[in-house]
Amino acid sequence: MATQAFIWPADNGATGEIRYRTRTAQFGDGYSQSVGDGINSKTQSWPLLFTKNKSDSEAIMAFLDSHQGFKAFQWTPPLGTTSLFKAVQVTNTPLGGGMYRITATFEQAFHP
Repeated sequence: MATQAFIWPADNGATGEIRYRTRTAQFGDGYSQSVGDGINSKTQSWPLLFTKNKSDSEAIMAFLDSHQGFKAFQWTPPLGTTSLFKAVQVTNTPLGGGMYRITATFEQAFHP
């Protein structure tokens, strides 16, 4: 099955967290040596906010529900390249007037 793409733009102001996993060996004379931990040592997490009308909100929720937090999808982060992500936490808040606010945290994945 082909990996689907998340196509809805997030609200402005998203702040991503990039983490670099490393392994460090500390030696007795104060010297230490560090290396990247594995082939995917850089990971990203993006808490995102979507303020949309009812039809767009329903489409976003249907997309995220279909991936159930464990199936990866394609998404392009700001200043980044298209990568695989999973939505690990989602909330949906009705704002009134037919508008909804969806918050979701996208965590980088390395396999579909």
